[in-house]
Amino acid sequence: MQELDLLHTFVEVHRAGSITAAAARLGMSQPSVSERIARLESELGIALFTRSVRGVTPTPAGDALAVRVAAPVDRLRAVWTAPAPGPVETVRVGGASDVVALRVIPALAPLTSSGVRVEFGLGLAHDLLARLADGDLDVVVSSVRTPLRGIRYRGLVDEEFVLVGAPSLARTIDRARLAADPAGALQHLPLVAYDAELSIVRRYWRSQFGHRPANAVAITVPDLRAVLAAVIAAAGISALPRYLAEPAIGAGTVEMLHRSAEAPINTLHLAIRADAPPTAATTRVIDALVERARDWDVF
Repeated sequence: MQELDLLHTFVEVHRAGSITAAAARLGMSQPSVSERIARLESELGIALFTRSVRGVTPTPAGDALAVRVAAPVDRLRAVWTAPAPGPVETVRVGGASDVVALRVIPALAPLTSSGVRVEFGLGLAHDLLARLADGDLDVVVSSVRTPLRGIRYRGLVDEEFVLVGAPSLARTIDRARLAADPAGALQHLPLVAYDAELSIVRRYWRSQFGHRPANAVAITVPDLRAVLAAVIAAAGISALPRYLAEPAIGAGTVEMLHRSAEAPINTLHLAIRADAPPTAATTRVIDALVERARDWDVF
């Protein structure tokens, strides 16, 4: 880095117009600065300054060199003198694949440039919470609150669910019967489910119709984006978070099949271990999720 030091010294002398002033900026003695300038002039074979009792004046060659090297030298010095990055801490975050992709990753991505490394575990909520209880995960974003020892929860956001289907399926519904007996009017339509327990669809049916769905199941897929794709393809109907279904509703590729005065709501929770204090990096992840959740769309 000797050449960079010589050029940096030259740039400071050129800016200050004085070897004495440049020496003060650089934290060096005046003779050391003069020696560096003389060495650079010797290596280049040109005079960079003319000396006088009032200081130094750049020669035309000195001005030309300053124009060429001042900005690159500043950038190199910034890189060279930047503090070494701190240690990288890993935080293991669990969540459903769709929630991680659409909600969690955008919230946590900024942390990766400041010493936080995130490893994601994807799966169903009950499995992920069990892993959290076993210490395999540090944080889980969950749609359920399973009472497990050593885990505590805090709410992140309330999500409204809507029942949707492709227009071709919507046209098969008897509208008069839908008003009087909605579950019966929908029973001929197959379901697209998130899991074998029909967790989301079952919750919708029970909250709106008072019982489990009696419909056949056409597709089960543990990703709500894939559930929406199957609904758009007319494989069946399903209940989805409004924020996820809204673009398809607006585009006309799905329709809302049922409306009620009180829409079903589900809370997305943040689960963390209560039996061990979170690390600094885990705390930053938690704070980022809580802060970002305030801006998540709630319908």
